[in-house]
Amino acid sequence: MKDSIMKHSLLTIILLILFGWSASAQTYELNAPDGSVTITVNTGDTIRYSVTYNGKKVLVESPLLLEFSESPPLGRYMSVNNHEYKTIDHTWEAVTGQQKEIRNHCRELRLKLEERRFPGRKLTMVFRAYNDGMAFRYFLPELSSKPELVLTNEYSTFHFPENYTAWMANYGSFTTHQEKEFRERPLSHIESSSVVGLPLTVKHSENLYIAVTEANLEEWSGMYVARDEHARKGVRLRSKLSPAGGNPDNSTKVNISTPQYSPWRVMMIGESPGDLIESDMVMNLNEPCEIKDPSWIEPGISAWDHWWSGGVQMNTGTIKEYIDLAAEMGWKYQLIDWQWYGQYNEPDADVTTVNPDVDMPGVLQYAKDQGVKCWLWLYWSDIDGQLEEAFALYEKWGIAGVKIDFMTRDDQEMVNWYHKVVKEAAEHHLMVNFHGAYKPTGLRRTLPNLMTREGVLGNEYNAWSTRITPDHDVTLPFTRMLAGQMDYTPGGFLNRAKGEFRAGHPTQVMGTRCHTLAKFVVYNSPITVACDRPEHYYEEPGIEFLKEVPTVWDETKVINGAIGEYITMARKKGDRWFIGSMTNSSGRTLTVPLDFLDERDYVLHTFRDTDGAATDLKKGNREVTAGNELTIDMQAGGGYAAYLVPVGD
Repeated sequence: MKDSIMKHSLLTIILLILFGWSASAQTYELNAPDGSVTITVNTGDTIRYSVTYNGKKVLVESPLLLEFSESPPLGRYMSVNNHEYKTIDHTWEAVTGQQKEIRNHCRELRLKLEERRFPGRKLTMVFRAYNDGMAFRYFLPELSSKPELVLTNEYSTFHFPENYTAWMANYGSFTTHQEKEFRERPLSHIESSSVVGLPLTVKHSENLYIAVTEANLEEWSGMYVARDEHARKGVRLRSKLSPAGGNPDNSTKVNISTPQYSPWRVMMIGESPGDLIESDMVMNLNEPCEIKDPSWIEPGISAWDHWWSGGVQMNTGTIKEYIDLAAEMGWKYQLIDWQWYGQYNEPDADVTTVNPDVDMPGVLQYAKDQGVKCWLWLYWSDIDGQLEEAFALYEKWGIAGVKIDFMTRDDQEMVNWYHKVVKEAAEHHLMVNFHGAYKPTGLRRTLPNLMTREGVLGNEYNAWSTRITPDHDVTLPFTRMLAGQMDYTPGGFLNRAKGEFRAGHPTQVMGTRCHTLAKFVVYNSPITVACDRPEHYYEEPGIEFLKEVPTVWDETKVINGAIGEYITMARKKGDRWFIGSMTNSSGRTLTVPLDFLDERDYVLHTFRDTDGAATDLKKGNREVTAGNELTIDMQAGGGYAAYLVPVGD
């Protein structure tokens, strides 16, 4: 009997050794500083993680794996050689953004793993638990035998235990401007063939919301998500990296030169959708500012020439009209858009030679005399071969920044190109606005001259479609804007009710005048490009609000909001507060407590909807304190804007 037991035990041990059964599996737990978020990591046959928030299951066991072209997948049958816990807690000051002082407070777990089988490769997994979410990334240490690898698939998964409601943009392709609506759908609507962009916002329950995105994207390809159909329960999503050249038939996703980190895979978590907007996780997961003296970086509002509001008229007289508008409004900038250097996207395009119809020295001197600086539009491939020469010339001209357009990809090559451009621009004291762009991933913390970017279904679509609805407007803050700044180009003053709107020129916008004004508070863009013609602004109701509102903030609070329905935000700059509220295609009344104010008395300047035309508004002012509440009545597609000034200022 004893011999039989001994033989059975010996056989079991041999089998464990031969087949790598998870006897060596280990479990690690990481808690956020306040204990709300818990990440559990299991290592064994595969690396899996799960997430809870205040005891509620957010993700169940979700596998992690990397696949390469000429070697086995990395992430299976690994042992933990070392693990390290640490607490990160420091405060830093943002050059631009929706908060001035940002606290980076989390706990980190670093697992150093090694394959139990040949070839014994190493991998480090890094997890962070924040009070408002979690993140993880891969680190591939230097490989002496093969320092360069071709990644064909990053199998990062997000296994939701149930089929929750989500807001998603399925781009259907990796060659995309990332300009689509975020549709409300069940997670099961995502298919294995989908190319769903980030952020993906998920409603877990009435008091729990989640957003999946990425941060610190460099030397990697942009991430999308699709359905992993191998999951038996719930809905498991898997990462889907942009292939080289945006070509779906190209198996190469990332050319890795070890040592190398992946981007962070991020989950924001909050008890309300507004909590997600207030999160600074994406910024915190990027490197500190590399620009030694960023004092030359100046946020502000820019006028924008005729492109949006009625066709291009690229000549000296037109540019001066918009410089006059910027000067009258107290705006810092004027954007000179396409065709200033003639035909673009042509083999002989030259971004250092000016269209004969534009007296560039005269224009720039005229702007300088008015206290206005100019931005220049560029087609991305036109600038590619002239980057250093052109940027040096623009610095000599006194240009403030460049708007670069039509990149349409976020594969590794293009991601690296973004970084190269922003760094070169910083060398020449130029700010950057990317259009035809992929979503932000927090680079503006490291290189704050990257002021804004498009990657959003924005106001320009009013010129040829009916897609920019009030419902869309109040979905964006809880979806695309969670990733960071977005150049929506607000400010259309030909306001129309939804049923009265007509696409075409002159370009109209759906929603009321106050709906438009509120966007300048709600939407996050340190360079905010106001889109309309000078004659549509002068002496129009609400123009004085656009003279007062800033574009960056010391403090931001989301007062209330429901995705696709309404939002109210309060933002502080200096000793002033600004309030913006918008509703969808339904009228509604909201109550806004002023408990974010300090003990001082304030004068409240208000801009309200009326029962009349969409272009009408009612102005008012009165003294208020922190103990007061506002009642905001908004008509369908309506809004509310206000600013508060301490009494005596």
